[in-house]
Amino acid sequence: MKISFDLDEVLFVNPDTYEVEPELRFPLNRIFPERLRKGTPELINELQRRGFEVWVYTSSFRSEAYIKALFRNYGIKFDSIVNGHRHKKEVQGDRQATLPQKMPSHYRISLHIDDEEIVVKNARAYGYRVMRVYEPDEHWAEKIIDEAERIRKLEEG
Repeated sequence: MKISFDLDEVLFVNPDTYEVEPELRFPLNRIFPERLRKGTPELINELQRRGFEVWVYTSSFRSEAYIKALFRNYGIKFDSIVNGHRHKKEVQGDRQATLPQKMPSHYRISLHIDDEEIVVKNARAYGYRVMRVYEPDEHWAEKIIDEAERIRKLEEG
């Protein structure tokens, strides 16, 4: 089963509002200025330990190499990364009608974690499951694991 995470405002957060992982050491903190939500490394690694494929699905145009390198510094290796470039090429393609900025169903992703209400609204119309994470919550990781396990049971049942 595949789970995907948006980056901005989900895994990358403002340290003035959220608890964050320790900043990377110089010069890495200059190369990778984003701050990771506290508990992200443990969450991703625990999901993978439980047998989930964990993806990034972001509408940002950060390169796959940049995303991989940033998370490698936190001991995280994603199973796949969909950025704005890949989405545009593989999902939107040459279609005249503009598709939503995220289409987890295209990649057979069982659960997508996002902060944007529009992504939640599009879920029913485009056939995917989404969990909205958009505010500080010390139990956010446990809630995601619980939802992932709930969906796995639904899909296996």
